[in-house]
Amino acid sequence: MSQQVPASSPPSLPVNLAANPRLSAWMKFSSNGQVAISPGKVEIGQGIVTALAQIAADELDIDLSRVQMVRASTARSPNEGVTSGSLSIQQSGRALRHACAEVRQIFLEQAAERLGVDVDALDIVDGTISGPGNVTTSYWELAEEISLDRDATPGVAPKIATRRALAGNSVARIDIPDKVFARPRFIHDHTIAGMLHGRVLRPENARARLVGLKEDGARAAASFVALVRDGSFAGVIAETEHGAEAALAALRKGATWSDGEPLPDENDLANFLRAQPCESTDISKKTTTSSGTVARTIRRQYTRPYIAHASIAPSCAIAQWDGNRVHVWTHSQGVYLLRADLALVLKQPVEDITVEHMEGAGCYGHNAADDVALDAVLLARAAGGRPVRVQWSRQGEMSDGPFGAAMAIEIEAELDAQGEIIGWRHAIWGNGHVARPGRAAQPALLAGFELENPFPRMVSTNPPQATGGGSDRNSVPLYDFPSWHVQCHRLTTMPIRTSALRTLGGQGNVFAIESMLDEIAAERGEDPVAFRLRHLRDERAKDVIRTAAARAGWKPEKRPGIGYGIGFGRYKNTGAYCAAVAEIESAEDIRVRKLTLAVDVGEAINPDGVINQVEGGAIQATSWVLKERVRFDRQRITSTGWTDYPILRFSEVPEVEVELIQRPEIDPVGAGEAAHGPVTAAIANAVFDMLGVRVRDLPITRERIIAAMEAT
Repeated sequence: MSQQVPASSPPSLPVNLAANPRLSAWMKFSSNGQVAISPGKVEIGQGIVTALAQIAADELDIDLSRVQMVRASTARSPNEGVTSGSLSIQQSGRALRHACAEVRQIFLEQAAERLGVDVDALDIVDGTISGPGNVTTSYWELAEEISLDRDATPGVAPKIATRRALAGNSVARIDIPDKVFARPRFIHDHTIAGMLHGRVLRPENARARLVGLKEDGARAAASFVALVRDGSFAGVIAETEHGAEAALAALRKGATWSDGEPLPDENDLANFLRAQPCESTDISKKTTTSSGTVARTIRRQYTRPYIAHASIAPSCAIAQWDGNRVHVWTHSQGVYLLRADLALVLKQPVEDITVEHMEGAGCYGHNAADDVALDAVLLARAAGGRPVRVQWSRQGEMSDGPFGAAMAIEIEAELDAQGEIIGWRHAIWGNGHVARPGRAAQPALLAGFELENPFPRMVSTNPPQATGGGSDRNSVPLYDFPSWHVQCHRLTTMPIRTSALRTLGGQGNVFAIESMLDEIAAERGEDPVAFRLRHLRDERAKDVIRTAAARAGWKPEKRPGIGYGIGFGRYKNTGAYCAAVAEIESAEDIRVRKLTLAVDVGEAINPDGVINQVEGGAIQATSWVLKERVRFDRQRITSTGWTDYPILRFSEVPEVEVELIQRPEIDPVGAGEAAHGPVTAAIANAVFDMLGVRVRDLPITRERIIAAMEAT
C-alpha cells in the first residue's frame, strides 16, 4: 500500500513584502551607479539603516558605498507600520532581502537577453554583470530598460548565509559621521526657509481644562506672529524661538484652569492598581495530573513604577501647509500611523497629508514625538503657508508625554516536600502598554483631547500574546514547570497616561520571574545558574546562560560589599535570548560595577551593531533599576526635570561585556530590548547576594533597601 506524501505548502512572501509588494517602493537604480533603498522602518539610534544597507548590498552584489538609504515618508516608502518591538531586522530585513534577491534575478534575465548568454553563465561583481567572452553590462546600464513597477513574487531564494559577503561582519554605521561632525541630521537641527517657531500652553494639573485666557501679553511679545486657540488647546507662533518662549510665558500668566483630575497615591501604587476596574484575561494555562503533592506555597509581589521616556532632546516637529495639504517632518516611529491620526483630527483625506521621518535625539517607544507633530500642524494653519517648528520644553517632555505603565505582579509558587516547583501562578495588574496613533477609530494624540470638540481619551490596550503581548509580555514561563496559570488584569481607567515604552511589560515580568526563581534557589541552597539550567529544555537558552556565567567567572569568591546575580530571558519568548551576570558593590548607594551578557539573535547582520544595542539596553536597564521613577502628587506630575527624575550619569555607567553567539543558519531577530529584563533581574539578585535582603519594588534605592532590612 503506497503512502501519500503530504504536499508542501506553497511559497509565500515575507509579511512586510506581502503588504507592500511593489518592488519599486523598495528600491530605485540610477544610471550614476547608485541604488536608493527605501524601507518603511526608521532609524532611532539602533543602527537599522546600516544593517538594512548590508542586506541590500549582499543580495544585489554591490559595494555598500553604492547604497543610499532613503528616510521613511508616506509619499514614497512602503508602509511597514511602526518601528518597534525589536522587529526591524526580523520584518523589514526579511522583506528587503527577498525583494533584492528578486530584483537581482530580474536584472540577470534582462542581461542574459541583451548579451545573448544563458542566465546561469552570468556573474555580478559590484553591480557589473559579466559572462563568457568578457561580455558585460551593469545594473546602471540596464536601469532605464527595466521597470520595477511590478509586484514581488513568492519562491525567490535569497542567498544562503555562506554566500553573503557583508552580513555577519561589523561595518561602520552609515548614520554616525553626520552625528560626529555635527551635520544636520536630527529634526531639532532641521531648518526650512521662512520657518517660524511655535510653543503650546499646557496645564500643570492633570487634565485641567482652560477656562479663561488673557491674550494681550502674548500678542505684545517681540516677534509675535499669531495666537491659536481651540478649546483647551492654545499656542503661539513667533519669528524666533526666544519670541515664542516670551509669548508663551505671557500666555501662561493670563491662563485660568479648572482643578483637573486626581492622581493616585504614588506611595501606594500596588494597592491602587489592584483596586481599579479591570479587564481580566487568562494568558496561558498548563495542567498536569502527576505534579505531586503541594507541601507549601510561596507568594511574592513585585512592582515597577511609571517610567518616563526621558529622551535627552525634547520632542520636536515641523509642519507646513500648502492650501489644503500639509507636510510634516517628525521623529515619529510610525509615519503612516501618525498620518492616519492627523487625518482623523483634521477631518481630511490621508492623501492630503505627507509625513516624513527625521531622526530624533532619543526615542524608546511612544514618547511625545507624535503629540508635538499635531501641535505643529494645528499651529501651522495660522502661519500663512510658512513652516512652523514646535519644540516641547523639558518640563513638558517629562510630564505630558506617555509613560511606561506601572505594574504590580504577584507570583505564587507551589512546592513539594523536596522544595521542587510543581505549580506556578503569575498575575499582573496595570494599565495597557499601547496607545499609539493610527490603531483605533479615534486619535491618540494629546492635542486631540484638548480641542473645543475633544476626542475621547484613549485607554491603553495590550497587543495580543501572539505578537508579543503588552502587560503580559514575557509572563509565560520558559522554564519546564509541571503546571502554571498566567493572568493579566488590564485597568480600564487611566489617570496617568501610558503607552509603549521599551520592552512593554517584558522588563517587569522577567524581573518578577527571575527574582522568584532566585528566591527559591536560595531557599534550597542551590546554585542559581544550576537551578535555571535544570529547569530549561531549550538548548539556546542554556547556551546563553552558560556563556554569560563562564565569561563572568561564575561564581567568584565571596567578598564583603560585593554581590553577584544572574538573570535570563528570551524577549517576547520568541525573539533574542539574553543572559546577564551583574557584579555590584555597596557604598552609600548600590553601584553596578560590571555587567556580563551573552546574547543569541540568530544571524547577526552587523555584530557590532547587535553588541551596541545590547550594551545600550543594559545601561538603560541599570538606570531604570537604580534611579528611574515618575514622581507625582495628587494633582500633577512633579518629576519634570533631571533633578526630580535622575538617570544614570556617565560616571555611574558600569563596564559592559557582551558575548554574541552567532547562528548564521537561523533567521535574525532584533536585539534592542533583549537585555532589559535579564539585567534588571541580575542586579536585583545581586543585591540579595550582597546584603541578604530581597528588594521587590523598583527602583532599588537606599530607602527601599533600608525598608527591606527593617522588614526582615
